Amino acid sequence: MKLPKLKCTAIFVAGIFATSISAIARADWSITGLGTLGGTYSVARAINDSGQVVGNGNGSDHAFITGANGVGMNYLDTLGGTGSYASGINNSGQVVGHSFTSAGNYHAFITGSNGVGMTDLGTLGGNYSAAYSINNLGQVVGVSSIAGDAAYHAFITGPNGVGMIDLGTLGGDYSTAYSINDSGQVVGASSIADSAIQHAFVTGANGVGMADLSTLGGTTNSIAWDINSSGQVVGFSGLYDDYSGYYSAQAFITDTSSSGVVDLGTPINSHANGINDFGQVVGGLNSFCDNCGHSSFLYSDNIITDLSLLAPVVAAGWTELSAVAINNHGQIVGWGFLKDSPGGGSRAFLLSPITAVPEPESYAMLLIGLGLLSFLLRRRKKLT
Repeated sequence: MKLPKLKCTAIFVAGIFATSISAIARADWSITGLGTLGGTYSVARAINDSGQVVGNGNGSDHAFITGANGVGMNYLDTLGGTGSYASGINNSGQVVGHSFTSAGNYHAFITGSNGVGMTDLGTLGGNYSAAYSINNLGQVVGVSSIAGDAAYHAFITGPNGVGMIDLGTLGGDYSTAYSINDSGQVVGASSIADSAIQHAFVTGANGVGMADLSTLGGTTNSIAWDINSSGQVVGFSGLYDDYSGYYSAQAFITDTSSSGVVDLGTPINSHANGINDFGQVVGGLNSFCDNCGHSSFLYSDNIITDLSLLAPVVAAGWTELSAVAINNHGQIVGWGFLKDSPGGGSRAFLLSPITAVPEPESYAMLLIGLGLLSFLLRRRKKLT
């Protein structure tokens, strides 16, 4: 009656894995301003697992890319026009976004590794297109005008941005794709038939089949912003608040089958912007009340943390954080306002967890794992 070594190891590793995830919500943190490309504002929009960040600074409204862990902000090219905007990055450092062309239109682009070079992805027959996300195969999603610029449709490309395919709609006139995972599942929003209402959607692998994710209830709008490798989708749905008499947004999440839209449990008027492969979610919190401001949250292990109240954030003078993306190391990017910054504009930030010292419950889980391992090894020794 021998227990295989693999099973012993699995029990121990599972304890460490659970520990690392739960610890992030309780971690010490550091926050870093990423610079502005010489202007008075910047915004960060995406981050890969190396900590490379992309976004925009206002040195002529140019896209930027950083090195690992947000170090060094560098310009990206344009497609011949005056500005470019970066929206997504994969683990090879390929960047997507949109740039103005010499003709004055804007087109979706893709770069090579680490943001080198810029290739025009074209359109679905119209004059305009924009790319919002790229997976690790180089498949790109976004939105493009169709012939005559009569409507805008979501698109997906093949690997390395080759070949733009129209994803269609949920029956209405327009759709937009905001994110794609490594299976090629795409999420976004589309108008529905005979209505100005838009609903969140998800597709199957490689963009096949557009399914309506509906809403959290009622005749209102919903948008899906992000999807992880397991197929969990996050976004927001409109809700009617009987107390205020206003429609507001509420963050949602799905299960791993990309179905079953449920309330994330954040305060009223919230939206979920990004999710990593461990199911950690970042998003925004707004309020209709006077002087309530804007904040952002982290959802991790059923714990909701207000990022604007973290000690290092407050101490450094950051306010009104907008968190838009989180990588698999728990690093979060977005923008906020930094006290006494020249020009007073927004500043891109990188918020990183520091988990060198486990929490008490982390020690408990580690001890349980070590205890189980020790018991099983002693039992095995007696039986052999």
